[in-house]
Amino acid sequence: MTTHGRGRVRFFAAGLVGFLFVLGMASLFRPDRHRAADPAPARQPRTDVNASRPASPASSVVHATRVAQPGVRSDYIVQASSAALAKQAVEAVGGVVTGDLEIIRAVGAQLDARELEALTRKPIPRLQIFEEGAVSSSSVTSAPETYYPAEVAASTLHQGGVVGRGVTVAVLDTGVWRNKGPLQTTSYGNSPRVLAQYDVILDRQNPMFYATRLFNKYGADIDDLHGHGTHVSSVIASSAVAAQTGRYQGVAPGVNLVSVRVLDAQGRGRYFDVIRGLQWVVNNRVAYGIRVINLSLSGTPTTHYWEDPLNQAVMAAWKAGIVVVAAAGNSGPTPMTIGVPGNVPYVVTVGAVTDNYQPLQPQKYTLASFSAAGPTYEGFVKPEVVSMGGHLRAYAPDNGTLATQFPTWVDSTYHDLTISGTSQAAAVTSGVVALMIGANPGLRPDDVKCRLMSSARPAVKPDGTLAYTVFQQGSGLVNANDAVYSTASGCANVGLNVAYDLAGIQHYGGRANQDANGNFYIMEAQGASGSGPLGTLLGGLLGGVPILGDLIVGLASALDGLLWNGSYSDPGEFSWSDSYTWGGGYTWSNGYTWSNGYTWSNGYTWSNNFNDSEVGAGAH
Repeated sequence: MTTHGRGRVRFFAAGLVGFLFVLGMASLFRPDRHRAADPAPARQPRTDVNASRPASPASSVVHATRVAQPGVRSDYIVQASSAALAKQAVEAVGGVVTGDLEIIRAVGAQLDARELEALTRKPIPRLQIFEEGAVSSSSVTSAPETYYPAEVAASTLHQGGVVGRGVTVAVLDTGVWRNKGPLQTTSYGNSPRVLAQYDVILDRQNPMFYATRLFNKYGADIDDLHGHGTHVSSVIASSAVAAQTGRYQGVAPGVNLVSVRVLDAQGRGRYFDVIRGLQWVVNNRVAYGIRVINLSLSGTPTTHYWEDPLNQAVMAAWKAGIVVVAAAGNSGPTPMTIGVPGNVPYVVTVGAVTDNYQPLQPQKYTLASFSAAGPTYEGFVKPEVVSMGGHLRAYAPDNGTLATQFPTWVDSTYHDLTISGTSQAAAVTSGVVALMIGANPGLRPDDVKCRLMSSARPAVKPDGTLAYTVFQQGSGLVNANDAVYSTASGCANVGLNVAYDLAGIQHYGGRANQDANGNFYIMEAQGASGSGPLGTLLGGLLGGVPILGDLIVGLASALDGLLWNGSYSDPGEFSWSDSYTWGGGYTWSNGYTWSNGYTWSNGYTWSNNFNDSEVGAGAH
């Protein structure tokens, strides 16, 4: 979809990506209506500090926005053809290695200006240097009944004994409260259900903490000083039972949990910590039975998805057989606002729906205005699905940062907090995925994604057309019951190869593009070959329309819901339908081998859309 006009030496800000909890603050998210996110502050253009230096075969690729200071060390992620080689390179120039990131062939490092300069000139295979980044979570801020398990048809599964038993969900967030409450025991009585807790921040700051623990190394409580991690974990897994209805409060009350603390007491973190957390999860997936990773955090894309080091770690987790569920982000409703790592084409990216305080009345549910929309900058349709994410009630510390900032949303009687955001929508979906795997342990990540999408219920108007485009709602609202009993296969990540992607053999683009009038559309596919007779004929009829692989640039698919002018408006009357037929199946989600000529037809480029990689805590 877009191209870089860049030399061999380039600077991307892959660091300091302030990962929003896709946080929603109560002060801006009033009970009577949903409000769009405040516009982001204008970003200052990035300066390529090495732009005048001639590139040589030994030149490294540097992704940075700030100029290193002489004698003052800053944090970086240094990647090479192997983690060992990256470590040797850093130490050879006098830098300090702060930790290994073997999952992406990298190390954390501290370098001053002289050391950075020396490192960039070393002839190291596949050397790339990324400025360290910030990350934060993704949430928007009443009775014990929570409703959302029933709203996604999970409660009916609970009655039949489908509770996610035998599945472990890893939550990378702010940790879990010491007072575990409904997270202590599963619905069938297994305790403790939090099998392990790993504090990446503590390990970075005090490496001896885990190094000196010989027994029960990851059994110590790490606590949650913020509250977001506990809230997300409770949405997924609470085994508390609502007194009035007898329904479980969590979507998958029988799952086990692993808590990985990658965000601090303010809900912020760094690339290094999230990548290190993902690496730990992948390395320990067998020991703890980890099948699902929940990432309720989001940051601003600053490179192609495959170049981002955090995205590389996410892809490695997917390749290792773990389903990764990511929040879309709370920067909606405008187009192209999907964050990192939700912009990874392989993973399940989730937008948010609200019931507008009218629970269990599907005709009242609407797409939340804060929910980020696609497409991604490589042309992939996102999110894949939407889920309940408006004012979700769940167990959380009533003395954490969130509770202190928003006391009106705290119910101290039950230690519950009510929050909105795509963080919560992702958590609901992670619970649904756990139910699917618990019922069918042989499912692979691509199978899970296919069945989740094929069983979702899109918003459909009375005339049978979609109420929201695929760029806003993906394939629709998740339905746990239908997903568990689905037999669909081969409908997700078609045309993609995560192993080739990670190895740098191939990268991929999606079918979305933007026309000269600013409308987003799905490019029509001509069939088996870009040089086939149909492509030649259409190219001639349309005045030389360019052919890109199987895609015909400028020729929009005429199928329903695949054209969007980028506006967010009231769609009027509609329902979440289980009978909508997708014309052509889910081909709008397919991927195609990336080409340097794969550009927005109106000249859309990286340089005028990606100026820095920082985001702040969101308010919705």
